Amino acid sequence: MPELTLWFFLIAGPAAIFAGVSKAGFGSGAAFASASILALALEPQVALGVMLPILMLIDVVTLRPYWGAWRLREGWLMIAGGLPGVALGAWFYTLVNADVLRVLIGAISVLFVIWQLFGAPRLRKDGPKAKDWVGLVAGCLAGFTSFVSHAGGPPAAIYMLSQRFSKTEYQGTTVLVFWAINLMKAVPYSFLGLFTWQTLLADIALAPFALIGAALGVWLHRRIPAHLFFNITYILLILTGTKLLWDGLT
Repeated sequence: MPELTLWFFLIAGPAAIFAGVSKAGFGSGAAFASASILALALEPQVALGVMLPILMLIDVVTLRPYWGAWRLREGWLMIAGGLPGVALGAWFYTLVNADVLRVLIGAISVLFVIWQLFGAPRLRKDGPKAKDWVGLVAGCLAGFTSFVSHAGGPPAAIYMLSQRFSKTEYQGTTVLVFWAINLMKAVPYSFLGLFTWQTLLADIALAPFALIGAALGVWLHRRIPAHLFFNITYILLILTGTKLLWDGLT
């Protein structure tokens, strides 16, 4: 269980700020770096339980700045696919231990960076627009990976990049989709015992950090190129992902 020590705040405070900046300003694709960072200091199950209410708080405060900016049809396709993905994630969670979760989170972190560096630029330039069924599949994958590692952003990003969204349409759609998917996750998280009084106290303590990050993310969205933010994200994901892979495998 998380203890509110100085070490906890040194790790979890910046992680919550980073989640707020990413979700509120640059889509949810990199917000799961916060869960990866937190999993360095806590058991993966505890890190997941601490992060979900923080992510839900950020979802709520970022709905208003991007209200109506989303592409509703594509968003609902991913939300519809997200429900069976969350159910599959809940079933998978009951089968694995902490080391499997570390390996999974670490692998997703590293593979996301590789895809962003080599696959995403090609998709942005000349990839075909994806069909509706791809949106449903992307939503299902997003629901699954979001449940087990808060890493739903990468599957959603692959689909949305193919739709040629504008920067603000992309941001608004991710806010809508992950507001819905995170709500879906809350009930099975409760039944699986991922929420405790200790994680709730940790969330209350981290809420100001998350709100600061969300406000900063909305401000930065209109002022800096996204690639500057993501370059920092890639470094964090490679470092944390490699460490989690090492810990899980050894």
